[in-house]
Amino acid sequence: MATRELYWNISGHLWLYAVFAVALAIFIYGFYQQYLLWRLGKTELRTDEIGRRLKTMVTQTFGHTRILRDKLPGWMHFFLFWGFVIMVFGTTVVFLQADLGLQIFYGNFYLVLSLALEFAGLFALIGVLVFAWRRYVVKPDRLDNRNDDGWALLLIGVIIVTGFVVEGLRISATNDPWYAWQPIGYLVSLLINSMSVEAQQFLHKFLWWFHMFIAMAFIAYLPYSKLIHIILMPADQFFSPLTPPGTMTPIDFEDEDIEVYGTDKIEDFSWKHLFDLDACVRCGRCQDNCPAYLTGKPLSPKKMVQNMRTHLHAKAPHLVTAREALAKEGAQLEVAAGSEAIAEFEENLVRDVVTEDEIWACTTCRACQEQCPAMIEHIHKTLELRRYLTLTESEFPAEMQLAFRNMENNANPWGVGYADRANWAEGLGIPTLDENAEVEYLYWPGCAGAFDDRNQKVSKALVKIMQAAGISFGILGIEEKCCGDSARRLGNEYLYNMLAEENIETMKGYGVKKIITQCPHCFQTFKVDYPQLGGEFEVIHHTQLINDLIASGRIKLSGDLGKSVVYHDSCYLGRYNDIYTAPRQIVSSLPGARLVEMPRHHDKSFCCGAGGGRMWLEETIGTNINDARTEQAMTTGADLIGTACPFCLTMMTDGLKAKDEEGKMAAMDLAELVAQSLA
Repeated sequence: MATRELYWNISGHLWLYAVFAVALAIFIYGFYQQYLLWRLGKTELRTDEIGRRLKTMVTQTFGHTRILRDKLPGWMHFFLFWGFVIMVFGTTVVFLQADLGLQIFYGNFYLVLSLALEFAGLFALIGVLVFAWRRYVVKPDRLDNRNDDGWALLLIGVIIVTGFVVEGLRISATNDPWYAWQPIGYLVSLLINSMSVEAQQFLHKFLWWFHMFIAMAFIAYLPYSKLIHIILMPADQFFSPLTPPGTMTPIDFEDEDIEVYGTDKIEDFSWKHLFDLDACVRCGRCQDNCPAYLTGKPLSPKKMVQNMRTHLHAKAPHLVTAREALAKEGAQLEVAAGSEAIAEFEENLVRDVVTEDEIWACTTCRACQEQCPAMIEHIHKTLELRRYLTLTESEFPAEMQLAFRNMENNANPWGVGYADRANWAEGLGIPTLDENAEVEYLYWPGCAGAFDDRNQKVSKALVKIMQAAGISFGILGIEEKCCGDSARRLGNEYLYNMLAEENIETMKGYGVKKIITQCPHCFQTFKVDYPQLGGEFEVIHHTQLINDLIASGRIKLSGDLGKSVVYHDSCYLGRYNDIYTAPRQIVSSLPGARLVEMPRHHDKSFCCGAGGGRMWLEETIGTNINDARTEQAMTTGADLIGTACPFCLTMMTDGLKAKDEEGKMAAMDLAELVAQSLA
């Protein structure tokens, strides 16, 4: 029956368990030190709904769902990961038979597993070599090289290569009749079969022990290197938020115990956000997709996370000393020593570790989080720092003050008098809810749709579509206030609460159940943020509505557009709410329209630059993000840029103006294209 002697030529293999115990002890000590760092953070529940969390972890870890989005490194990691898993399984089978006496490594199982182990090792080695080639030959911008990177690849490579050589020596020395099931080992045996059997046995024994010691060193080295991501990345995926994307933690302004709003100390983040810092493997995918970084801004999500990690590891000993001192009740001397330990650490999280330019450069587009294999929450950290600067220090760009004042005084960031909010609707026959509260839908044009000249055309186009479909809707008119999205994303939670609570009270007063809006920022705010304040509404984006109206035949389209349309994915519509199909189906439904795509589309779409409240901030560093996105659209050769967001429409229009392309290319909302094609 097919099998092999498991410890051929090896005596005293039980000593290996002593070495393993030492390696495991070193591993546990290192991991415990990491655990002590995470405990410094605030408590947060991340162990609810175990089933959903396990599903996320299994899908991401074993299916490599996110990792495979970047094809070459993704597949190489897939090979390396599954090669590692199969090799660990094979080692476990050997242990079960050799040391526990389970007779399983025989016959067809032995042959199939032997072959699987060969290919597992081969593909894992290919992965290691490709990673080394990318890191040290190609040198993509997103990768920064540290000694740890090289040691990790070398360790894995040496383990795999020595394993093949040990196998080849055994096959050659024993004339293994089952060599065909171990093709890599057999090829090695052909290279060394000129050696004497004695020499092969000596070399086999030496390399076997060397191979095992390197494997044990690998285990011991894990918590002190980037290799710990083998454990931390699946764990971070398990602990990832189950709430809708973009969910923010509300602030209780009635809590008198809160002394600081936002976060200005690393230990004021929750343990999960400290865990994030160590789960990062510096793959740079976040940086590769960050519009701020790609247009020359100082923000790199990878650098931010790594700088915060370095800060945490540097500050941790001082924090531990302080907390140990404070834990000793009544020992005033110890308390003083604890305070002194903190005072000695002079590096501040805000400004020293993460600069103000980095904090305000973020558009909250979520590209970083969408692409991160570890599912690290970059944006939460940035927004907490913004809250601190805005609410606690009142330190923010001057133009933000104007936007805040406009929202406070006129309930819109443009600063137009609130009494003019319904002027755009004059003569369109739209009732206000004050006139007729029995309508089925509240139509919410938003601040842009009500006050911005260009976006008023979108509001009128959508009204034309809804009236053609016979939809029962009304508006709030002058009772509508800014939804508060920009205030919240710029860190002004207090102003957001004020606006949101007034809107919720107004809508509840009219018995509003369903809201239609063309603004993804309003859409996100109503759908995700307002429920935290008791505002539960069914929210429909205008692309969802229009697509349903076309599909159901409630509106008919005619004519011949005769133009190609490149659709720009809004971040808050796409990455935040997974609405990618409806807008494209609308374009495909337009007679004579041809849909084209930019290289960056769907979940890899490039931000227009206006999200996260940046619509109201000047862009003074690097290339304007909207100019970069407009150029990407222009390279497609399309006639029109299709948008589904008022901010995106504004930014794309400005981009075309800046490039003097207005006569050659135009930016239009999809509602406008549909309205002009109505039969």
